[in-house]
Amino acid sequence: MSEPAAAVHQLRALTVDLDLLGAQFAQSHHLHPTDIRALICLLDADRSGTPATPGWLGTQLGLESASVTALVDRMSKRNLVVREPDPSDRRRVLLAVTAHASELGTSFFGPVIGRAVRELERFTPEQRATIDEFLTTMRAVVASVRTSSDT
Repeated sequence: MSEPAAAVHQLRALTVDLDLLGAQFAQSHHLHPTDIRALICLLDADRSGTPATPGWLGTQLGLESASVTALVDRMSKRNLVVREPDPSDRRRVLLAVTAHASELGTSFFGPVIGRAVRELERFTPEQRATIDEFLTTMRAVVASVRTSSDT
């Protein structure tokens, strides 16, 4: 198998491994896989300073409005997500992950994230830049295929 194809297959295998880890977390906390994806999206939005509205979350997850409402209701009842009024536009609702959800995630995923960060620190800044470029490119490839499949 060619080296580029081998790298793509390694990335696919890592994706499966991470999905299985997420499924283990979901099962241990009686969550739906969509709940996990929603939490990840909301945490990423918080890290990047992106306002997370229900509409935005629906776009990220490929869900219709009614499904997002049911998802957010379910997660709110479990104290994983809160709805807050947008301070700049009171007509708009923002979604945020609760401290409880962050603590659950950190207790479960913290060890693997810590080890992954330590392993990445072994690489030079130039190598990490190449890794980042590769991952960014692969995400763009997948996003492009997803977008073309939607039409």
